[in-house]
Amino acid sequence: MQEVKNVAILGAGAMGAFFASKFFDVAECSVAAVARDERYDRLKRDGLVVNGEPYAVPVIHPDGASPPADLIIVALKHHHLSEAVHDLQNLVGDQTTIISVMNGLDSEEYIGSVYGMDKVLYAIAVGIDAVRQGNRITYTKPGKLYFGEAVNPQVSRRVRRVQAAFDRAGIPYETPPDMIRMLWWKFMINVGVNQASAVMRAPYGAFQSSPDAQALMEALMREVIALAKAAGVNLVEQDLHDWYTFLNTLSPLGKTSMLQDIEAGRKTEVEIFAGKVVELGQTFGVPTPVNDTLLRIIHVLERYSA
Repeated sequence: MQEVKNVAILGAGAMGAFFASKFFDVAECSVAAVARDERYDRLKRDGLVVNGEPYAVPVIHPDGASPPADLIIVALKHHHLSEAVHDLQNLVGDQTTIISVMNGLDSEEYIGSVYGMDKVLYAIAVGIDAVRQGNRITYTKPGKLYFGEAVNPQVSRRVRRVQAAFDRAGIPYETPPDMIRMLWWKFMINVGVNQASAVMRAPYGAFQSSPDAQALMEALMREVIALAKAAGVNLVEQDLHDWYTFLNTLSPLGKTSMLQDIEAGRKTEVEIFAGKVVELGQTFGVPTPVNDTLLRIIHVLERYSA
């Protein structure tokens, strides 16, 4: 497989803008955002500003003629995926690899159902504290991307190819032996800190120092641990405690994506967090009262907050 030279980003929010800015600075790579309608016009007009630096990232319209991308990074909110995934049709070729840095447990399989799982690698992004206001994105910590095949007893050829691209772009990454476990670990984190921060309007600093904030976050997470056990995934109590190592590196003033959504009056991803937990709880017969309560609270916040 040839080295990664053409990179396409679907979703120019905080995560997508971070990856776009990193690849924009690589001389031997070309990077472009994929967008249509108002998002296309806005990106063409305003570009992206990341940590105060403007980036005139080219914009690809899905209906236009474009050469296939070597690497596609999908960084959408989950409720946009079913419609936007088809915007990649003209960009997926024989040598294309797709990575989703979306939240939740299901985006890889959904993308794979459209383009084939042979095109898709599993990925999670942990520890980046990016905040978006319009086209301006700021972050103090780049965090780390964990990615690979579902299991990685050895690093596959296509994973090595993407690793080399991330090396050139200066993107921190790791390829763990079990990516399904890592997906569940990130799911546990999002279910805990994203949702607790949204209902309490609390930045990361609250979870670094407040026993009450930590107690709510951990109660949400422990329901995920119970579900993982029922699903045969090796997620344990120590994984919850390991999260604090990442949490304590984040800016105390930083905000989760769900809190940013609530403050901006946007739809949240509660359906793939608490909604998914409640659904899995019903499937496996595992009680999920804390997530059931927050699902209701966040639905109300979505409707009445602005």
